[in-house]
Amino acid sequence: MSNGVIEGDLSGKKVILGGEATEELYHQGSFGRPVEGGLELSLVEAAYLLDRGRIKVSLDGADLDFRSFFEAATSIETGFEFRYVVYKDLRERGYYVQPGVTDFRVYPRGGRPGKTPAEFYVQVISERHPVSLKELVEPMKVSRQMRKRLMLAVVDEESDITFYEARERELRGDMKVEARGGTATLLEDRVMLWDPEASEDLHEGGFYGKPGGGRLQLSLVESAYLLERQVLDIVDRSGAHLSPEEFARRAKEIEEDFEMKRQVYRDLRDRNLVVKTGFKFGSHFRVYKRVEGSKKVPHSEYLVHAVPDDHVFHLPVVSRAVRLAHSVRKVMIFARQEEGEVRYLEISRLKP
Repeated sequence: MSNGVIEGDLSGKKVILGGEATEELYHQGSFGRPVEGGLELSLVEAAYLLDRGRIKVSLDGADLDFRSFFEAATSIETGFEFRYVVYKDLRERGYYVQPGVTDFRVYPRGGRPGKTPAEFYVQVISERHPVSLKELVEPMKVSRQMRKRLMLAVVDEESDITFYEARERELRGDMKVEARGGTATLLEDRVMLWDPEASEDLHEGGFYGKPGGGRLQLSLVESAYLLERQVLDIVDRSGAHLSPEEFARRAKEIEEDFEMKRQVYRDLRDRNLVVKTGFKFGSHFRVYKRVEGSKKVPHSEYLVHAVPDDHVFHLPVVSRAVRLAHSVRKVMIFARQEEGEVRYLEISRLKP
């Protein structure tokens, strides 16, 4: 130690300090990890302490200033500069931060390592980096198994950080529908139910379709669901009856995403939720827990967008979707298939 500054050496992806660092840095500030004879710091921890004049770092006997160390760290560790920006921000907000199974684990305000469990696992992402669905789902599963919340820290090109939380969401409603249907016709890209009483019954009882002139215009996914449930009998314009399989085949020719949307629509309706198009909000569906008839339509609670298992998220698109959902008092949900089941991923803004 020289003039109260603790000296250490850069070794691979770590900075190794002597035993005197254990009390001052580890016990007092929860920096690093004790090892035999000293303290081991990650590169971001070392950069943070070096910038504050708490430590000195040498490489092959030569002292490194902050610039030299930072440049070396970026060549050693991919994504170092983004992790450093997030680490520094969280530390300056008063959080204890340590390396974790994702990029970091963060302790709640008033908590610290050794006294309280961590609250968040943090995954750091550059706004320019496309993120696959798997890259979100895997750390989310790990976080859930460890009883932690997953924080996504997205660093933009100006090094500002937007924090999101990603978590599994269990969606349930209380809209149990008992409605009679009738015979409807598949037209060019939608289905028309002609009977006025059946049309009113379906719309008022289950908020299906768009009424007009005593008739009910139904979307393809609504129609497929009602056909499967034997509420509707669907014919084509020649009068030929369509089985659920034949209707689905024709619908796929009309709408590329039909099958994916149908699976999600079916699951949501089976969960007693009311599902309508979310086109105006840039998503597949807007979803209500309950609708008490067409004269008492509340705000929908969720925006749900179906994604395939190989989906890649582009973060500016996610940012727009989450911000829009928040601005209209809804929660942004992404629906995916996993092991034959529909699962729901909520992404929401987080203010640490």
